[in-house]
Amino acid sequence: MAEVESTTSEKATLRNNIWPAAVMLCLGFASGLPYLLIFDTASAWLRQAGVSLENIGFFFLFATFSYTLKFMWAPVIDRLSLPFLTKWLGHRRGWMLLLQGCIIIGLWAMATSHPETASGYVFMAVMASLTGFFAASQDIVMDAWRIEATAVNLQGLMAACYQWGYRIAMIISGVLPLMLSKRIGWNGAYAVMAAFMGIGVAALLLAPREKEHKVRPIHFEGMPVRPGLEALEWGVRGFALVFAAVIMGSGLTGNAAIITWLLGHLGLDASGQAALKTFWTAKSTGVFAQIPAFAIGFALLITCCLPLRWPTRPGAYFKGTFVEPMADFFRRYQNWAAFILCLILVYRVSEFVLNIMNPFYLDLGFDVDQVAEVRKGFGVVMSMIGLAFASWIIVQFGLLRALLIGAIVGPFSHLGFMYLATQGTGGAVLDLQADWLFHLHWKLSVPFAIAIALDNVSASISGTVLIAYMSSLTSTAFTASQYALFSSIYSLLGKLVASQSGRIVEASAKSAHSGGIAGIFEPLMHSLPASSYAGPAAKLGVSASALGAGYYTFFVYTIVIGLASIAMTLWLYIRYKPQTQDAPAALDG
Repeated sequence: MAEVESTTSEKATLRNNIWPAAVMLCLGFASGLPYLLIFDTASAWLRQAGVSLENIGFFFLFATFSYTLKFMWAPVIDRLSLPFLTKWLGHRRGWMLLLQGCIIIGLWAMATSHPETASGYVFMAVMASLTGFFAASQDIVMDAWRIEATAVNLQGLMAACYQWGYRIAMIISGVLPLMLSKRIGWNGAYAVMAAFMGIGVAALLLAPREKEHKVRPIHFEGMPVRPGLEALEWGVRGFALVFAAVIMGSGLTGNAAIITWLLGHLGLDASGQAALKTFWTAKSTGVFAQIPAFAIGFALLITCCLPLRWPTRPGAYFKGTFVEPMADFFRRYQNWAAFILCLILVYRVSEFVLNIMNPFYLDLGFDVDQVAEVRKGFGVVMSMIGLAFASWIIVQFGLLRALLIGAIVGPFSHLGFMYLATQGTGGAVLDLQADWLFHLHWKLSVPFAIAIALDNVSASISGTVLIAYMSSLTSTAFTASQYALFSSIYSLLGKLVASQSGRIVEASAKSAHSGGIAGIFEPLMHSLPASSYAGPAAKLGVSASALGAGYYTFFVYTIVIGLASIAMTLWLYIRYKPQTQDAPAALDG
């Protein structure tokens, strides 16, 4: 009898876990679908319509701002209830239904546009910007629902399912519209893709309801009502917020178009605007403008959210909406709060510096088609395997142990790139076929396969466990606000460090060529085919083996900087104990 009850309980547990996981898969699909449609895929449509590359770049600007600055309006979504929808579906699902409806309308409006005309281009740009805003807002709500609707021990599984769905959508939205455009035109292709969003709508209607969302009250007691002064304060704070958003967005996206446009209206001549744009966007100098811009904008954002020296109603609202979420985080984690934020900043920095991989593959002697086939095909399959493995690790070992595993496998997976740097296009060739599944067929060298497999599996593991960890840091009162901020800042340090990747390779190659310390790796290049590094090395004025040593030194460097995240995660694992009742017990490891 006990055995029957145990079996029944296990089946019930499995069923209860599979259902939200399946929903999360479909919601991840709905999250990933609009992203490429308003960025990469749209660029193909615009180019075929004769739009210049400069205007194509400007087309994506405001949509990019939406994804990078979504933490700014996440607190409003946390607090604002929707008439009828909140009562019917709950706070998060109600917002999801509204936003998915807006995305469908936005994609459908893009499907009716004709960017070959000036007015059609403007209309499509506006619709794409609005769709990007709605899609970024949808991500805020989906993350909050994922955290609130399921237990902490299921966050790894939910994060993996979300990313599975997201990547499936990226493949479909990157390939299917291109195929359909040849048969039914771009307008028809986008109409079909708008219909695909119905998968997300169906998923949210069938999704389990999250825990009751309780909005913390903002206390206005004892504050005098001064309509005129309050209107002025609202206006000044609102203007400051917009200005802060422009500065932060320009820094995070590496795009100075709005700033140069504003300065142009303030008297900066065309040559000054061009010089600023060049300085802002260049890989060698851009970081020195982008990071300070974000810091200044973020400081302005915090300043305009603080209350005045005397109590005012707008000040109380801004403090309760924007300041209180972070104050809550620091109250709960006390002395560990700053350490945890620093850990989030450095956790994946060794992966973010790998922004020169396509040039690396081409310098080795692989052609563009080979690189695209391996990265977009074989690499995606390896990523899916890594996602499954990540969810298993979290369930099997607990969140902190999984976080430590992710910190270790991330940088040390670069050993595969070090091996590839010494082999070039040589080595045995794998002929992989899976004709029973979408007719997959890859022919790739063993060193290339090893490097791609290690990188994609490890990146999926570290990314998933970081998502689960950041999810565990939020409190139910500020889920959307806190997670949106964590997910926005975790790549900042990587962006700063990554700007120097190319310099490190070239400087190391020149050092190796002139007998410097990087030259200790040159003997490892004896197995290189003659075609590997030959052309790029000649342009740089070094030998092929010296350029190979430069890349090898760079990958050693990525492992070394990854040691910081390993040390910090190990320290957290050993020393951290929940200090308040609200700190999640799951972090005990």
